[in-house]
Amino acid sequence: MRKVVGFIPARGGSKGVPGKNLKNLKGKPLMQWTIDTAVKSGCFDQIVVSSDYDSILDIAKKCNVDADRRPDGLGEDNTETVSVVIDFLVRHDFSEDDIIVLLQPTCPFRNHKQIADAVEIYHSDSAIDSVVSVCSVDGNHPFRMKRIEGGSLVNFIDQGFEDMRPRQTLPKVYIRSGSIYLSSVGNILASNSLVSGKVAPLVERDEFCINIDTSIDFMVAELIAERHL
Repeated sequence: MRKVVGFIPARGGSKGVPGKNLKNLKGKPLMQWTIDTAVKSGCFDQIVVSSDYDSILDIAKKCNVDADRRPDGLGEDNTETVSVVIDFLVRHDFSEDDIIVLLQPTCPFRNHKQIADAVEIYHSDSAIDSVVSVCSVDGNHPFRMKRIEGGSLVNFIDQGFEDMRPRQTLPKVYIRSGSIYLSSVGNILASNSLVSGKVAPLVERDEFCINIDTSIDFMVAELIAERHL
């Protein structure tokens, strides 16, 4: 029987928001929002918090989920999340068919149903290799984006004209939200990536789609939590 593992990477350092994962958001540490939602989903055979920081691991234990201390060197600013996941997988005994659901603690407003939906999408089609949460780019559309070349402003996507259409009439485009990445152990190890093969989307509600990277992001999250949650 394949296991479904919720994996929450929560390092101690952060340049954009110092101590981000431990910072209080409406009465509890930021990282605990993700832990609580993962537990509430009822989807997981195991929930793991990976960190290089004792205080974070202590919170995981208080929330009755597994705390995994990552090796030195995997908590730096330039550490890729996939490296943390692969390190965890090779240090533990998993089947290639086991499922890893990565839940970044910087996305506190995913709900338990979204996690369940991601798992259901994966199980609905044997051809699916990965499930990734996305949200609409809305006004930040690639047809409006620019590059600077030789001091001149040029369209990032050259359509041969300046696209001035209202955003409502532009083709729908999505960006990874950072909230949920799902794939099998075998796919992750074979591709060295959290996203590979046939990728199915999980579309999130735009108003709650936030990935906290800066102090401004955190202030927005506080407003959302205060007014809507």
